[in-house]
Amino acid sequence: MQLETERLVLRVPRLEDAEAMLALYSDPEAMRFIGGVQPEIVDDPGHIIGVWLERWEANGFGQLVAERRQDGAVVGRIGLVVWDTRDWELSTLPEAGEHAQPELGWALVRAYWGYGYATEGGLAARDWAREEVGIDRLVSVIAPENVRSQRVAVKLGAVPGKAVELANSGPAVLWEYLR
Repeated sequence: MQLETERLVLRVPRLEDAEAMLALYSDPEAMRFIGGVQPEIVDDPGHIIGVWLERWEANGFGQLVAERRQDGAVVGRIGLVVWDTRDWELSTLPEAGEHAQPELGWALVRAYWGYGYATEGGLAARDWAREEVGIDRLVSVIAPENVRSQRVAVKLGAVPGKAVELANSGPAVLWEYLR
């Protein structure tokens, strides 16, 4: 599965993406609102790729590696995850069942912030989630202080909704994508 935009290619992760993702997962500022730097990922970046691939198997969708078309540089990840609304932990469709809430999320390597890549890739992933995957209710789970991601969500057509408490990273707001 691959999506293409004017400047990006969004594709299913490969194990060889692990080193490129280290620039994201080892940066405290980039990880500030999404669980912080996790030593187990920094020590073994292939682990997170393995988790993403397992979720692709379970859900039929998942995180996509975002590459710049001009040079193949990995700018981050954009894609879908599933939250279990009973405890607001990441899960899978089979595990969460009727409590599953798909989320559109993004995280970019800090060197690529401010170029519109999150918005460009997010639009492609949002449309894919609705049109190809068939997700009716799509949200982005964003920390109240994460103004940058809130701006992206607005550009993608989301409006803020209810507040939730994430199991691993505290308060967040569900930004819901309207049709």
